[in-house]
Amino acid sequence: MKKLILPLTTFAATPALAASGPFFSLHNTNFVVAIAFLVFIGILLKFKVPAKIGAMLDARAALIKAELDEAKALREEARALLSSYEKKQKEMQEQSDRIVATAKEEAMAAAKQAKEDLKVSIARRLAAAEDQIASAEASALRQVREKAVSVAVAAAGQILAKQSTAESAAASIDAAIAQVEAKLH
Repeated sequence: MKKLILPLTTFAATPALAASGPFFSLHNTNFVVAIAFLVFIGILLKFKVPAKIGAMLDARAALIKAELDEAKALREEARALLSSYEKKQKEMQEQSDRIVATAKEEAMAAAKQAKEDLKVSIARRLAAAEDQIASAEASALRQVREKAVSVAVAAAGQILAKQSTAESAAASIDAAIAQVEAKLH
């Protein structure tokens, strides 16, 4: 019961019940407030404020609709650009993959060619070195033969000079020259 008394007393203490006298009197505050409200509404209607507010709201709605349409168009354009960039990125990725693959193939081919060139170069240098060695051996052998011949001739000349006479020396020299010629040719 206490719960019902509190809302009833709150409702009874409102300004509507505080007015005194008849309702259609200027001493009644409710009547004065009602007349002021009706005058205010009349002024609003006279100056066509609701129509102006409606027009402003319609203009605002049209502006918002235009902005939304523009935002949708921009969004679609952005999507198209994004799609275009993604396509270009994919193409560039594929192209870079092809370039990398081609570069790897060219590098492998260049490495293989360099190995072959190195083998040819080594073989050529080895052949040149063998030719130089053979030439040096032949030159050394020729020098040794020449030196042996000159030493043998000198030794033979000394021995013959000690042992022989002039006639036998001449015959020995002729025989030695004949032998040397036969061996050298």
